[in-house]
Amino acid sequence: MILARRVARDLIKRNGRRSAADRASATQSRRRAGAAGGDIEYNRPVRGRCRPPSPDAARQLLPPPSPAPSPPDTRSMDAPISNSPAAPSVRPGSWDAWRVALRPKTLWIATIPVIVATCLAWSVARAFDPAIALIALAAAVLMQVVTNLQNDVGYTQRGAESGRRIGLPRATANGWLGTREVRRAIVAAIVIAQLVALPLMIRGGWPIVLTSAFSTLAAVGYMGGPRPIAYTPFGELAVFVFFGLVAVCGSYYVQAGSIGLAAWIAAVAIGMHAAAVLLVNNYRDRAHDAATGRRTLTVVLSPAAAIRLYAFLLLAPFVLAGSLVPVTGNGWFALPLLTLPWAWRLWGELLHTPSGPAQNALLFRTVMLEVAFGMLLAAGALLDRWH
Repeated sequence: MILARRVARDLIKRNGRRSAADRASATQSRRRAGAAGGDIEYNRPVRGRCRPPSPDAARQLLPPPSPAPSPPDTRSMDAPISNSPAAPSVRPGSWDAWRVALRPKTLWIATIPVIVATCLAWSVARAFDPAIALIALAAAVLMQVVTNLQNDVGYTQRGAESGRRIGLPRATANGWLGTREVRRAIVAAIVIAQLVALPLMIRGGWPIVLTSAFSTLAAVGYMGGPRPIAYTPFGELAVFVFFGLVAVCGSYYVQAGSIGLAAWIAAVAIGMHAAAVLLVNNYRDRAHDAATGRRTLTVVLSPAAAIRLYAFLLLAPFVLAGSLVPVTGNGWFALPLLTLPWAWRLWGELLHTPSGPAQNALLFRTVMLEVAFGMLLAAGALLDRWH
């Protein structure tokens, strides 16, 4: 028994020394692993198994997080994106985007005929109603707004924006406005225009009703429908009729109740300058229009013939303004002749301005010629009335 007890004590001591050695060896192994693999440390083994790594060590073992997804594009998805030349940086849906579509600088083409007709009616027919004048002005501007918006969206929906056009950018083609929202704006502008023009229709009767109906059809049909006016050689003729004859004579009629010879002469003069604005616009874009299937007048004509027509549209109104002097007996109607040198310079500039963005400035100078001519014509009528 004594011998058996001694053997048992020796076995227990020997196992204890072996366990201590195993623990020391395991500790050294962990230290070597930490030095080689980083700061990852493991706890002491318990019952032959290792505890899981600490939270900091687990984070180091995880893969790097994926980048956050980019925010969705806020531009309307129903309008194609185009690299229009000289396109500014515009936030989609902003007021700047709507200004691009509305083209406020062109609204002078709608306001000048009403101003001239109203002043002429006061001078020649001694008729003036300020409320009717303001209503006519608002209706004319709204029709121009419809035309500009339809031009923007219609051009885009036909896929005519190829990126090679050198004209002004279009809001829907660049994705700054959606085609659906512009369509809704067109409908709203038409409805408002008809409501605004209702007093004119009541005052003028069926001639003004027909004028309103045909003006609306022309505004929508310029770049809408199966065969838009803008795709034919008749764009300049349409502008001459509606922004000259119809606008001046209609505004004169709602004031005076009739249309005299002086009103017709002024209407032809103003209409010719308005047509010159469209002609120089189409002359600038003639190569692009021909490539996209637009048969505008400047595409049909040779460049030399288009320039001669531009000169005629610029200069003939001065002959008409001079003819108003014997027709009315008012020498003040010769005031528009002061802008004759301006018109002459514009003709020369079209001859020598190279194709490109420089012709955009020529376009707006043609608009301002119409403004100056019309304002001087209106001033002549007012001076005659005051004297």
